[in-house]
Amino acid sequence: MLKEYLQQSKADIESYLSSVLESPNTEYARLYDSMNYSLLMGGKRIRPIITKAVIESLGGSWDAYKDVVCAIELIHTYSLIHDDLPAMDNDDYRRGKLTNHRVYGDGMAILAGDGLLTYAFELVSKHTTLSAEQVVQIIHVLAKGAGPSGMVGGQAFDLQSEGKFLPLDELVVLHKGKTGALFTAAVEIGLIIMEATTSVREAYLRYADHLGLLFQITDDILDVVGTQEELGKTPGSDERQHKATYVSILGLDTAKERAQEVANLALTALHDSNCTSPVLEGLVQYLMDRTQ
Repeated sequence: MLKEYLQQSKADIESYLSSVLESPNTEYARLYDSMNYSLLMGGKRIRPIITKAVIESLGGSWDAYKDVVCAIELIHTYSLIHDDLPAMDNDDYRRGKLTNHRVYGDGMAILAGDGLLTYAFELVSKHTTLSAEQVVQIIHVLAKGAGPSGMVGGQAFDLQSEGKFLPLDELVVLHKGKTGALFTAAVEIGLIIMEATTSVREAYLRYADHLGLLFQITDDILDVVGTQEELGKTPGSDERQHKATYVSILGLDTAKERAQEVANLALTALHDSNCTSPVLEGLVQYLMDRTQ
């Protein structure tokens, strides 16, 4: 069931994303081509799927909120474009295709990322079904998750930490920002849309915290054991750039054990909410089993 749900949700999200960005004139066409190149490159679409699943787990439908749900994918895509740049991770491939800067050049890639980030907030601000208060709350959640106390802060700490030994507690801080912040935002957006109770919010946000950490641990594992065909990018980049990872600190076997511990914590948090969601539960095992 989960496989079919993920495939259908991914198709629905990509159908919406394909209509989002259209150049207002011929002069800006190359910028929009660059933005769409990365936005429509594929990927798991896991963040908007999480928001969609949260809405549905609380008895709602995402149909009236597609713009708000998908805005986070524009932010995620911007982060990937900038991550791949020579000044950052200097990657040539993403999702099996040449990275944005390899096709459009460094300058245009930077601007494409800038455009995606800012347009995400335009999308949310134009939404009319939710109350103005809910829209402002969602903008705040996205800005915090993507900003200097969230994803960007984690990325900056990641850059500072290259070639250095990091104790495990500092690595957790790094990845709670770099990866976990947008997972938390994805869950929180769904909670805001559904006006969840305080107790449900607290349990779901604990779930989000563990899910983001699980994603990063399994990502570190895949960078060691995955292949370019599976990953769609060159494996071993963390080791080449001398980055601290869960594998480099704990070893491969212990990192796998830690992933299972975190997966169990995510499921416990979900059960504490007293909300039944086979999809949110299934996502935990999906991250444990993923090969890309």
